[in-house]
Amino acid sequence: MDFSEFVLMASTTRLNEIERAKQYADAVEFRLDLADAGVDALDVSLPLPVLVTNRVKGEGGEAAPTTDRLDRLCRAVKQPTVKAVDIELSTLTDGDGERVVDQAREHDVTVVVSTHDFEETPNRDRLLSLLTQADELGDVAKLAVTAKNRRDALTLLSVTEETTRNGRTVATMAMGEAGRHSRVVAPLYGSRIGYAPLSGEHATAPGQYDLETFRQLYESLR
Repeated sequence: MDFSEFVLMASTTRLNEIERAKQYADAVEFRLDLADAGVDALDVSLPLPVLVTNRVKGEGGEAAPTTDRLDRLCRAVKQPTVKAVDIELSTLTDGDGERVVDQAREHDVTVVVSTHDFEETPNRDRLLSLLTQADELGDVAKLAVTAKNRRDALTLLSVTEETTRNGRTVATMAMGEAGRHSRVVAPLYGSRIGYAPLSGEHATAPGQYDLETFRQLYESLR
């Protein structure tokens, strides 16, 4: 999947929503950890490219940190409709996530390496370190933090601009009400991915805008 420009992802657990999503979305994030359907549901022709995620507990997901979680991701990247896969930085540094990356490389699937902090926004040096590590291990370095105030969001935006200026491909966002605006502002500073559910009640992370609202706000700012 090409992330040289901003990509708006429709976050979903139901692939039958994609037809409606394509009016506003550029691609789809399919959450295996929250979906009733399994990997085989991806073996179909879809109108948008898919980024597949099987988010582990502790980073906002429901999947247990087991071998089976990674097995499912390895099977998913073999599906023709899957063009990108998200694997946590912690799984690559402390777990067995390298095999997901190897499988993705074999099938020409883009690798997003992600970190999620649901407690705070780490200091600037830590943010830069996390994005650098993720960038070295994958194709896109994703960082979602929790903003307690607008200063936190400003720090994240500044780091986003710096890392992008230095040639890294990143996706950043500040979760929570204090950082909610960063979701649509971060692309102006270089963030390459935004995430939004079709409707607010189906949000998969704190502070998400619904898909139509995100698109409208983004287009009005760009």
